Amino acid sequence: MIKKEWFFGAVPVILLFLFYIEVNIGPILFVMLIAGLVFYLVRKQGAYPVAKPKQRKSHEVPTMEKKFTDIGGQERAKQELKEAIDFLKQDKEADHYGIRPLKGILLTGPPGTGKTLMAKAAANYAEAAFVAASGSEFVEMYVGVGASRIRNLFKEVKTLTAEKNLDRGVIFIDEIDAIGGKREGQQQKEYDQTLNQLLTEMDGMLTSDSPRILIIAATNRKDMLDQALLRPGRFDRHIQVDLPDKNGRKQILDIHFENKPLAEDVDLETVAIDSYGFSGAQLESVANEAAIYAFRVKNPTITSTHISTAIDKVMMGEQTDRESTEEEKKRVAFHELGHAIVSEVLRPNSVSQVVLIPRGGALGYVRQAPQKEMYLHTKSYIEEQIMICLAGAVTEEIYYGERSTGSKNDFEQALNLVHHMIDAGLTSLGIVSIQHLSKSKIQEEANKILNQLLMKTRKVLEEHDRVFQLGYDQLMQEERMSGARFQQLLEEYKTVHA
Repeated sequence: MIKKEWFFGAVPVILLFLFYIEVNIGPILFVMLIAGLVFYLVRKQGAYPVAKPKQRKSHEVPTMEKKFTDIGGQERAKQELKEAIDFLKQDKEADHYGIRPLKGILLTGPPGTGKTLMAKAAANYAEAAFVAASGSEFVEMYVGVGASRIRNLFKEVKTLTAEKNLDRGVIFIDEIDAIGGKREGQQQKEYDQTLNQLLTEMDGMLTSDSPRILIIAATNRKDMLDQALLRPGRFDRHIQVDLPDKNGRKQILDIHFENKPLAEDVDLETVAIDSYGFSGAQLESVANEAAIYAFRVKNPTITSTHISTAIDKVMMGEQTDRESTEEEKKRVAFHELGHAIVSEVLRPNSVSQVVLIPRGGALGYVRQAPQKEMYLHTKSYIEEQIMICLAGAVTEEIYYGERSTGSKNDFEQALNLVHHMIDAGLTSLGIVSIQHLSKSKIQEEANKILNQLLMKTRKVLEEHDRVFQLGYDQLMQEERMSGARFQQLLEEYKTVHA
């Protein structure tokens, strides 16, 4: 402290003396300013040892209450993760079969499917020293800092195993794509050094078998990861945590509605059908939003109406205050009925709701709830989906003589489906790669397909003119029509025209 006071006291005196004897001290002040700024930045980043170092940030995860039984669906993914941890916990039994403990588990899949949630359950199940970090923590502009933090993370888990008298540890790295991206070109970058250090720690020359360490990582972008990171011996298992199917959605809904006052007539299996394509996070949001709607009106229980409105909010966004003119409202009603008619004719019982209330960026919408969940799509199935997308615009042409800008998103979906057909070899172009086709060739094939399907869509709609008249009045009055009511109108039409 005395030396520091002498230094700060002597520097101004020396500068004043130089100024007094008419020495130009401008360059000296400039150099001192730059040196001080560099020292401040380096010290702030923690890459320069200071007299009083900051306390080391702990990545230790406290004991979690979350269990695998608290996670709905994803049975295969949970089993794979539990098995990998069992190899750590039951090492002697594993040695009997000659099983090498797994080094790493990579959890991949869309956002909101429960990857981090499963890591929390793993922390509880592992009974091991457990540390967690985010990939962004290791991204730094200063060379060597990221690699140093990787080393410190592995040292920390080893220290914790010794302190807790354990022989196993688990490291969880969320969003690993931040540091595990592909190394491209000859230019050496800072995150390349960070990745190299991670590779070395996982399976390098100095990697030890004691304590045994399992790495669990999560990412939404597996395709961005370096191949050296994905190979066996580093990430031995790649577990796909995908969107839940109907049974999985039912399990997730059961968990999230367990502590909520649900009305007796609510069927969560029906809710699982209506929430087709939802992730676990979206289903949790549905349960929470439904409870909020019930709370707003002080209803003692959560009803089907609250849940239906919550699904619409999660899917489409919040209801807007946008005021449509009467003419716009009529056009939107016909537009949405067109979608609903073609959907129901081509795929019976697929319409869950027809709504005329502005929500998100839409003035109205049709919510579909397919009875069967398909993972392989045939050419006829995709063509049917394109017809459903085109139905709104064709309806406007039939009843108004022209289209409107409300069909923009429908056309985008239709074009994406056509491009998917071309790339999958389901068109007259045969088996081709869409990347190797000219834009004019793609557009020519797309126009041919769309024109054929436009004519088929028009024929279906013209045959069901009476359904438009029946559905229009109710939709304009109530602004909402359930799938059951719409299917009833269609049945009445079929009975009359039988």
